Amino acid sequence: MKPWHYVAGELHIEQVPVADLAIRYGTPLYVYSAHAITARWRELDQALSGQRHLICYAVKANSNLSVLRLLTDLGSGFDVVSMGELDRVIAAGGRPDRTVFSGVGKSTAELRYALKTGVHCIDVESIAELTRLGEIAAQLGQAAPVALRVNPDVDAATHPYISTGLRDNKFGIPLAQAEPLLRELQSDPRFALKGIACHIGSQITDLQPLRDALTSLLDLADRLGAQGIGLEQIDIGGGIGIRYREETPPSLTDYGRMLSDQFAGRPETLVLEPGRALVGEAGVLLTRVEYLKTQSARRFAIVDAAMNDLLRPALYQAHHDILPARARTGEADLWDIVGPVCESGDFLGLARRLALQAGDLLAVSDVGAYGFVMASNYNSRPRPAEVLVSGAQHRLVRRRESLEALYAAEIDPEEGDRR
Repeated sequence: MKPWHYVAGELHIEQVPVADLAIRYGTPLYVYSAHAITARWRELDQALSGQRHLICYAVKANSNLSVLRLLTDLGSGFDVVSMGELDRVIAAGGRPDRTVFSGVGKSTAELRYALKTGVHCIDVESIAELTRLGEIAAQLGQAAPVALRVNPDVDAATHPYISTGLRDNKFGIPLAQAEPLLRELQSDPRFALKGIACHIGSQITDLQPLRDALTSLLDLADRLGAQGIGLEQIDIGGGIGIRYREETPPSLTDYGRMLSDQFAGRPETLVLEPGRALVGEAGVLLTRVEYLKTQSARRFAIVDAAMNDLLRPALYQAHHDILPARARTGEADLWDIVGPVCESGDFLGLARRLALQAGDLLAVSDVGAYGFVMASNYNSRPRPAEVLVSGAQHRLVRRRESLEALYAAEIDPEEGDRR
């Protein structure tokens, strides 16, 4: 169930009219539903109730501190891919010992920080990374908790930019190389072997690729068990998609039951790393129409949000429904909803049938994941504010970026670098 609905022709998120939020906080504005995030997390947790498990929310999807605090309070663990994300988890009250550190290119500083903060596990993606991690662990005098990320060569049937489980992708260690490497890891005192992991992609709408990937991991775990190498956990990653347009993704209940069925009777803990599935549908981006313009055969609605605020349409040609804040009577036309950035690729939606006037408020749906986190300052545009709604209550959870903040970290050209 989406968290927005119309009441007497006015679009609401939970119990709050979005028009009130735009007046209070300005536009462009990201708005998130606390109830939607809570309901999704609890649905997945309940579906896995019969199986020992750890849900590690993928911070890259939405890293706002208030979102992380909400998930912390629900009992969530976290999946991070940078030192900055790990620091955000800690700042939000999250527990490092319930946090998995993933990512294909971890720096020496990041690996050292992960060990010093006591993360639950580091998902290692290459032999070179293992070598570096072993050296750091020896220097610190501690055994590094590790899982080996395996590349199972499974096609997630998703956009090629977010497919991560094929042999040609940069992620993970080929399945054929994993078994001898795991045998070496178990006997190396610099490491504490936790288990194995994979992640085959994002916005997956069919359970079969995930079932195939998990089967590969379980077969590997069984072969290791026959050699006396027991694993504490098996990490299936994330990737479950949401409905943006015509997709028919499985419910989190069905997803959880599939995982529980395959894990039935096994001794390992199931670790999973959902991101988009928990927060994607919880967010809208509010934007106001600045101008209407007809050029040749096309109609353009130029709004105050742009590709720097929401990159997915330009980057992935992703579809997001665009809803009027107030249902308007009158003839609807096909409009390209475009931003003010100096790029022809700056659009939020193309050929949308809407009845519009200048000044109208629009809501771009399903932006709770990979929305603000991918925002930039291109064209020296300040990033939007963020608001969290809970019932009839709402609060600012990120201030709108100021113009001064755009160059605060830069060196004054009159001063120069006087080192």
